[in-house]
Amino acid sequence: MTHSETTPLSGPDAASRPRSRFYYGWVVLLVAAFAMVATLPGRTQGLGLITEPLLKDLSLGRVAYAQMNLWATLIGALFCIGIGQLQDRAGSRAVLAGLALVLGVTVVAMSRAADSTGLFVLLTLTRGLGQSALSVVSLAMVGQWFRRRLPFAMAIYAIVMSIGFMVAFPVVGEVIKTGGWRAAWAGVGWFLVLPLVPLSLLLVRRSPEAMGLHLDGDSAPAAVSPVADDGTPVEGYSLPAALGTAAFWIMATASALYGLVASGIGLFNESVLNERGFEAGTYYKSLVVTAMTSLAGNFLGGYLTDRAKMRMSHLMAVAMLLLMAGLAALPHLATVPQVMGVAVIMGIAGGFVMVLFFAFWGRAYGRAHLGKIQGAAQAITVVASAVGPLLLAEWVERTGSYAGAFYLLAVTVGLLALASWAVRVPGE
Repeated sequence: MTHSETTPLSGPDAASRPRSRFYYGWVVLLVAAFAMVATLPGRTQGLGLITEPLLKDLSLGRVAYAQMNLWATLIGALFCIGIGQLQDRAGSRAVLAGLALVLGVTVVAMSRAADSTGLFVLLTLTRGLGQSALSVVSLAMVGQWFRRRLPFAMAIYAIVMSIGFMVAFPVVGEVIKTGGWRAAWAGVGWFLVLPLVPLSLLLVRRSPEAMGLHLDGDSAPAAVSPVADDGTPVEGYSLPAALGTAAFWIMATASALYGLVASGIGLFNESVLNERGFEAGTYYKSLVVTAMTSLAGNFLGGYLTDRAKMRMSHLMAVAMLLLMAGLAALPHLATVPQVMGVAVIMGIAGGFVMVLFFAFWGRAYGRAHLGKIQGAAQAITVVASAVGPLLLAEWVERTGSYAGAFYLLAVTVGLLALASWAVRVPGE
């Protein structure tokens, strides 16, 4: 931990500590949301923007690319291991700046890939540094600054992040149309390096306690890493203890299954809609609708869990029911309004899952080992997102249609809705 991360406020500024914590917490939240948007090149939806031109450019088959994506994502999931512990020890500022720099350089290098071998190596690094490691760091940053208002803070975080993706998707898509996928990807890489690294170094700090400020809901500053005399955490579950609860596995599995569906449809969305007779333009419009309604889901999910005091597990059950309805409707799409209707359902469900995945771990298991717990949950979702595209690619290759896969997933999601409603969550 650096000296500047641990210097408390003192003197006449001490009286303004609660207000300072309030304002500085939101500054950290905004940087964290920006960092999550910066994971775009390592996420399936981001890669989906360049899938078709990349396949043509490198003469890759769809199933071969899905298999490459599977292994890249599975290997990339290993980047979740240890990143939370590193963040807990070294602080968010250094870890975030380092990740942004290395990821940016990797994305620029990927824009110059000339063969499938080089593409696989760089795709693996992009997945690991972006979807896995940077996501864990971004999420844990907010959890380290908020406790009582964590669901509301995560809702704001999700809204800011969604707006960022709403801007990024069409901008990157337009650059791909006009300048090609390589120019667009190089631009994304430099965008990671130039704005995000300086912002991380200038604005990010480990926690309120590291600056001598109060955590929301506390009457006095606590130690940066609270431990008892025997070395056990004062506040929060250890990773093994969290893994020993049913709530961890049900909430993680529900989030992961949503990720599986979103990654599978996201990478091959254009192909899914082509099967139903729709053109590529419908795909881009549905992306915007999904992003906009996801904002509504973020806001509503934050309100229900923070103000209306709805149980997070019950909101997850509602999200799974919405996802089930969307999946069951996909094989029957016949008009553009129906496509947009399913995009609305998927967007709201995704907004709920987003807020829950961001806020649940800190609320249920505390902050003492939040980085490691969130890293374990992220690893599960990353593995699921790796399976999604290959599952759909293999299914359509063998059967000629996506319909059967959507029905099977709808049934599985419905069962998880029941489990989410019934599970007992620590602290509730």
